[in-house]
Amino acid sequence: MDLAADRAYVAIRSFIVSLELAPGAVIDERALMQRLELGRTPVREALRRLAQEQLVEVFPRRGMFVTNVDVRDLARISEVREALEPEAARLAAERATEEERDGLTALREEIGRGGDLMALDERVHRAIYAAAHNDLLEKTLGEYYVLALRIWTIALERAEDLEDAVEAHGDLLFAIVNGMGAEAAGIMRAHVQDFEAAMRRVLVTV
Repeated sequence: MDLAADRAYVAIRSFIVSLELAPGAVIDERALMQRLELGRTPVREALRRLAQEQLVEVFPRRGMFVTNVDVRDLARISEVREALEPEAARLAAERATEEERDGLTALREEIGRGGDLMALDERVHRAIYAAAHNDLLEKTLGEYYVLALRIWTIALERAEDLEDAVEAHGDLLFAIVNGMGAEAAGIMRAHVQDFEAAMRRVLVTV
């Protein structure tokens, strides 16, 4: 994907995940082109990729729509993440470069400073995926993270214990930076389980 298409992808994905483009909304290709100041080709390439990632649905002769959100998907997504995220953490502990370990240490130091907790959570997870040095695992987990994030966005304002869930990354990052693969896998598994439980407590009342 070229730079223009990549920029379109990141922007449109952000509109969808933040619910600015609401579930079920019609995708207005021309409006996106005007807003992003991009041509038809990069926007279409971005939408094609988002369709592959199940964020956009294409219906012949009807058009493109943002996929609907089903909170019941959270359990299925979490099952996949619970299986794969611990392995990513274990591999990151074994394979991270010194530069990546420095980056993970810097992220650990950001925990507890406040700010956008979900943005920090995403940066932590994506850094771990990259440090695992398995492009297929990184791609798969990245896609499932985005699907989960859109569901979480519905409930973020009501998730009182979200801060605790994000701050739990401190021990995880320490284990990875220090090459403690088994410990990192265990902490990651517990984190995914605890985060899903926190979201579930909120979503049952949304």
